[in-house]
Amino acid sequence: MRKLVLVTTWLIPLFCLLWMTQANAADRPNLLIMGEDADDNSIPRNHDAFTRVLNALSNQLHEGGFDVFDETAVTLDNFVQGRVRRTDAELIDIAKSISRPPIDVVILFSIYSIAYKTDYTTKVHARIQGRLLNVQTGQRLGNVEIDYPGGWNTQPNCETDCLLSSVGDHAKIIANDVGAILAAKLSWLVHTPETMPTPGVMAYNLIFDDFTQQEVMEFEEYLVIFSGYESHRITYGGATRTEYWYKSDISNAKLSRNLNKLLERLHINGLVQVAGNTYTVKKIGLRANAPKLDPRDW
Repeated sequence: MRKLVLVTTWLIPLFCLLWMTQANAADRPNLLIMGEDADDNSIPRNHDAFTRVLNALSNQLHEGGFDVFDETAVTLDNFVQGRVRRTDAELIDIAKSISRPPIDVVILFSIYSIAYKTDYTTKVHARIQGRLLNVQTGQRLGNVEIDYPGGWNTQPNCETDCLLSSVGDHAKIIANDVGAILAAKLSWLVHTPETMPTPGVMAYNLIFDDFTQQEVMEFEEYLVIFSGYESHRITYGGATRTEYWYKSDISNAKLSRNLNKLLERLHINGLVQVAGNTYTVKKIGLRANAPKLDPRDW
């Protein structure tokens, strides 16, 4: 009996940054799904089997109450698209570089497929190994290993392309199993009454430009009482610029109105600009009146 071995390896990033701290205890982690195909024997990202597993896994985690983001959507502007055979180092660097949204958790996993050929059929077995990582600290959050029950049969003369297609046919079942276990392993970290998802919640980028830290602290007191507020976190903080990842079920128009009302309430001259889900609040600096000269002072 001739033995044909195909190793299909995948890697999905999920990052755990601030959500494990007390400051963000009420915030759900943002998950980014990616595939690692650096091994020449692994299924490349542009293969149909990859896409089917990715979609099924994403759906399982989404139904588990997690915020799952599409890699292409969040890397479209600043990264080359469509690259294959990417290393772990490249994937981790990409995930760390994304700030809108900030990525929290990464899952690294591999799919191994072994085909045993006989004169009358080809028997295929598949096994999935995975691990959850806090990318910021490198801490392991859990591991998973699943065998496809009993394997399956395919064509007697099934070579590499045939085997890849066969794996693709069973990919959804495999990914559903992996996704369910990963969701269960993550659930104890996030599924408290405060972190359960709220229907209709949207994520916004709030940027406050040219404001002092004291002014930003005053803004933050109002942000948490806006209608529909769920959570927020700082993605960048500097002397005159602060950026927030802000979650709320408030409408676009009302958020814009509230930000303008906020400036008016605090007697600050500013401008609110809106582009998609990004709201930029810019301070309008006014030149102070020139001091009046009094000859008696001289």
